[in-house]
Amino acid sequence: QVQLVQSGGGLVQPGGSLRLSCAASGFTFSNYAMSWYRQAPGKERELVARITSTGGNTDYADSVKGRFTISRDNAKNTVYLQMNSLKPDDTAVYYCKARHSIVAYWGQGTQVTVSS
Repeated sequence: QVQLVQSGGGLVQPGGSLRLSCAASGFTFSNYAMSWYRQAPGKERELVARITSTGGNTDYADSVKGRFTISRDNAKNTVYLQMNSLKPDDTAVYYCKARHSIVAYWGQGTQVTVSS
């Protein structure tokens, strides 16, 4: 059974930090590129960051460059999103995604709210 179980969301003040985790099971994690998306109320889901299967390459949306870092631990079947200098505009439901060729799996989503 394929699962992507997310954790680490919550409420944080502007300028604060959070780390999201996405633990995978039921498939060969090290074969899959991983990414984080987010969806704010009334907006389309957007790509935040992605990382190749080996972790050798990463890519970020312009809005989060220099503030967010995606990483993975293939020994733990987990991908992370470290979010620093958070802004109210970062408020959204965040989703992790695993992709290999035409196969894709999504996490359940986790709420991140940035507010004072």
